[in-house]
Order: sequence, then structure tokens, then C-alpha cells
Amino acid sequence: MTLLKSTLVQIGAVGTMLAEIVRWVYRATTRKKVRLGRPAIMSQIVRIGVRSVLIVSLVSGCVGFILVLQMTPPLDDFGRKDLVANIVGVAVLRELGPLIAAIVLTGFAGAAIAAEIGTMVVGEEIEALEAQALNPVRFLVVPRVIAATISMGCLAVLSNFVAIGAGLMVGLMQFDIPAETFFDNLLQQAKAADFLTGWAKSFVFGAIIGLIACTNGIRVTGGAEGVGKATTDTVVQSVVAIVIADLIFTYLFVVWGLT
Repeated sequence: MTLLKSTLVQIGAVGTMLAEIVRWVYRATTRKKVRLGRPAIMSQIVRIGVRSVLIVSLVSGCVGFILVLQMTPPLDDFGRKDLVANIVGVAVLRELGPLIAAIVLTGFAGAAIAAEIGTMVVGEEIEALEAQALNPVRFLVVPRVIAATISMGCLAVLSNFVAIGAGLMVGLMQFDIPAETFFDNLLQQAKAADFLTGWAKSFVFGAIIGLIACTNGIRVTGGAEGVGKATTDTVVQSVVAIVIADLIFTYLFVVWGLT
């Protein structure tokens, strides 16, 4: 019962934060005097997205290697090891590329956002902003959520390319699958809808990471211990929310016939 109550409270807090973000974005697009701060958004994109490139590439490349190493021997038993490109292409573009990037971004940037905002709360910096009539959601939360959403879309594309490239490399070097054959099978199997459905999901994953991280950070209580709890909760809640969102999107795409 306590778990259910805390879950509902968290969902309500995230929903309230989302409504507040939408309100500020709407005001910024309809009123010239209201600005979200482009420099702040760009600096957060660099902090969240650009600095995640290396770790996302490393993890995605390893997953591409693993997929080909695991799938090629069973296919080779049927004399069709070249079809591994079909499997890797669809699996990465639809699911694994965006999902890997989202989980890595959760641990790399989501936890950092929660800790940063939580530390501001403990240090009474949020109260200082409010005392100067500066809305913390507008100046702290909105740039981070927008940056996380944009960064996630870019990282998902990077993850796709790296994973497929790694699969091509191990297929060529380990199993003697010609690059031309690999690409021909990949292009025959993978369609634009496969890429677009995965890419669309990635933006939602980024928004989820930013929302949960900022919500947990701004609700920190209890000093340094509260900051640590917010960081841990952000990682756990974000991963669970991303997997559930992925399940919902996959079901809807299958029902609509997009996959």
C-alpha cells in the first residue's frame, strides 16, 4: 500500500511538473517578453548530450558485437549467416538503439541533473531564486528537460549507426560476411518506418529522463542524504518508466501496422 501511494504521488508530481513546463513553453512561444534562455539550453545540450557521446558509442558498439556473435552461429547452421544483417538492423533501429541510449543517458546525465538541482535545494539556492521573483521551473527545469529531449533524439541516431557498424565489423572480420551482402540484406529488411518509430520513441525517453530527474531533484528533503536518495530514485524510476513507455509504443505501433 505504501509503495502504491508513493508511486501515485510520484506520478502526480511528474504530471504537475510537465504541466508547468508546457505552460512556460507556451508562454515563451506566444509572448516576446518571456524567454526560456537559449544559451542555457545549449549549455545543457553540451553537458547532457555531447558528453554522453563516448559512453553511448561504447555501449552501443558492444551490443552490436554481441548481437552478431550470438545470432550468426545459429543462422550458419541453416546456411544463412548473411541474414544476421536483417535481424541486427530491425532490432537496433526499432528497439535497441533508442533503448540503450536512453538507459545510458539515465545513468550518465539523469542522476547528475537530480543531484545538481537537489544540491541547490539543500543549499537554499532555489529559495534565493524565488526571493528574486525568478521561477525555478523556468530557469532550471525547462532548459534541462528540453536539452535532454533533443540530446536523446541525437544520441539514438548515433547509437543506431554505431551498433550496426559494429555488427558489420564483426560479421566481416569474424564470419566472412561481405560488406556488400550485409548492406543489401540490411536495406532489404529495414524500412524507413523502423527508423522513424524508434526515433520518435527516443524523444519521449529523453523527456521522461529530464522530467523525472528534475522532479526528484526539486523535491529533495533531508540534506545530503536526500540528494543521494533522489539520485538513486531517478535512475530506477527512469529505467522503469522508459521500459514501460517502450512497451506501450511497441504495442501501439504493432496495432497500427507500423512495425
